[in-house]
Amino acid sequence: MFPTHRPRRLRRNPLIRSMVRETELQPADLIYPLFVQETSTTPEPIDAMPGQSRHTMDSLLSEAERAVQVGVPALLLFGIPRHKDAQGSGAYADDGVVQRAVRALKQRKFPLLVITDVCMCEYTSHGHCGEIHDNDVDNDASLKLITATALSQAAAGADIVAPSDMMDGRVGAIRKILDDNGHSNVALLSYAAKYASGFYGPFREAAGSAPQFGDRQSYQMDPANSREALKEVQADIDEGADMVMVKPALAYLDVIHQVKAMTNVPVAAYNVSGEYSMIEFAAKAGVIDRERVIKEVLTSIKRAGADLILTYHAVEAAGWLRKAAGVK
Repeated sequence: MFPTHRPRRLRRNPLIRSMVRETELQPADLIYPLFVQETSTTPEPIDAMPGQSRHTMDSLLSEAERAVQVGVPALLLFGIPRHKDAQGSGAYADDGVVQRAVRALKQRKFPLLVITDVCMCEYTSHGHCGEIHDNDVDNDASLKLITATALSQAAAGADIVAPSDMMDGRVGAIRKILDDNGHSNVALLSYAAKYASGFYGPFREAAGSAPQFGDRQSYQMDPANSREALKEVQADIDEGADMVMVKPALAYLDVIHQVKAMTNVPVAAYNVSGEYSMIEFAAKAGVIDRERVIKEVLTSIKRAGADLILTYHAVEAAGWLRKAAGVK
């Protein structure tokens, strides 16, 4: 019998495809990660991440203005300090690079949420995400440094703090220190399922955060595990996380989907540096349609269940989406 149901009827032209589209990507879904540094008086292009830079305070403000103009609602800040030490003291210094960046953004009164990455690896001389004892990261000792970092960022004016270290118990410890010090309104976005991934290479070059010995597999998650991700997510929610994140995104779309199904808090996914750079270098080689692939990748992340997407393509993608919607 010739088919009664013809799915192609609903794919005949752009209008009908738009009308029945199941997943809609919007600028409000996007968060723009930015690097701010105190090592140079001019922005420094990142070779491993074409189109991205280590920003000065002035160029950071210019990027924030670009984000506002296309409707991106939030920035995520990573700091690159001039000096590093074993305790990563620049991470929690009142005049640290991220703390000064937060104050500068808030002084300009941008209609933007400022999210701060809470970790130690960019600030420690050894490149690990906490304090080292006996050649290993000491989980509980590291919590003192991590909570001090979150508190200093909140005091500087951060709207959301985002712990990315993957130390056990850090969400509860951060929530407590914030609440005890008058910052109960500061939200907490937890890197709840952060995998020990090979996709972080360009970021580590950008931030100078590669471990000086060993690796991070004892605290970041095994890429083979998904049930463990659900355990990590639930633990962070129980400790007070307002939002949870899966990182990276593309190799973990199944995990994003499972996390979305098991929780009622907003779910974020980080389209990380390696995923970004693969697109940029493939486009440079002329083997892909860059804009089309970026849109397809971001749509796939949202389709998997992400409410929020952290992506270095945020400003560009938001501009395309506004244009497609007829917004100037």
